[in-house]
Amino acid sequence: MIDKIAIIGTGQMGTGIAHVCAMAGIETLILDVSTERAEAAKKSIAEKLERRVARDKMTEAERQAVLDRLVLIDDYPALADCDLVIESVTEKAEDKRAIFDKICAVLKPEGILATNTSSISVTKLAANTDRPGKFMGMHFMNPVPVMKLVELIRGLATDEETYTVIHELTLKLNKIPVNAEDFPAFIVNRVLLPMINEAVYTLYEGVGSVESIDSAMRLGANHPMGPLELADFIGLDICLAVMQVLYEGLADTKYRPCPLLVKYVEAGWLGRKSGRGFYDYSGDVPVPTR
Repeated sequence: MIDKIAIIGTGQMGTGIAHVCAMAGIETLILDVSTERAEAAKKSIAEKLERRVARDKMTEAERQAVLDRLVLIDDYPALADCDLVIESVTEKAEDKRAIFDKICAVLKPEGILATNTSSISVTKLAANTDRPGKFMGMHFMNPVPVMKLVELIRGLATDEETYTVIHELTLKLNKIPVNAEDFPAFIVNRVLLPMINEAVYTLYEGVGSVESIDSAMRLGANHPMGPLELADFIGLDICLAVMQVLYEGLADTKYRPCPLLVKYVEAGWLGRKSGRGFYDYSGDVPVPTR
């Protein structure tokens, strides 16, 4: 039974996960490197809930109850009595391992650990903790409050009880769980990111412009968002990190990250979150950068 959850990391994904956990009636702790970041995450959730009240999707009392369940904390010892801690930080294995070291030092023995990694081996992350049997991958989709899917990834040592508890929690969050094996990038990103990478190659080789590539995929494949627009939404640094995991993990040249994607990340052009990627977001309407 999961009555108390902590979310580590308040980027787009961590904030969204905290949002849906609190909406599901669960006490939800939020921790980041600074209290300012955690406060900003709670403010963002409050604003989204305000829009729901304005559309008569919830009452003001319900909104306040959700916010009351969101508790900001400033250090790891506050995690001690959590039933589940979900890590949602940058897609770098060394950063995740350092966070799990801090969590394991304080979390009660029966506490479960989960990672929102989109590509890194769950087995490898679990092996560096004191509880590989109580460790799982919960890969939410962005934006978390809207998207229904959660990929559930068992590591080699994940026990059946842990899987059952997390599966039930996923349903309680009003999400649809899909089981994925612990292979690089799992299911969604194994299919999606090579498509995005190929779109970047198509741009790199001059086959089409940003606008023509995105328009072609929206109109020709009925995609709601073009692949380069989607890359900007995900974050080009995340796209590159996933492609590097695929390339290194599967040793197949078809997963080689496009040099143009590497160049954009090196330039700090990471997409929407940095204000510039394949589109420039400084004006009222996004403008292609190539």
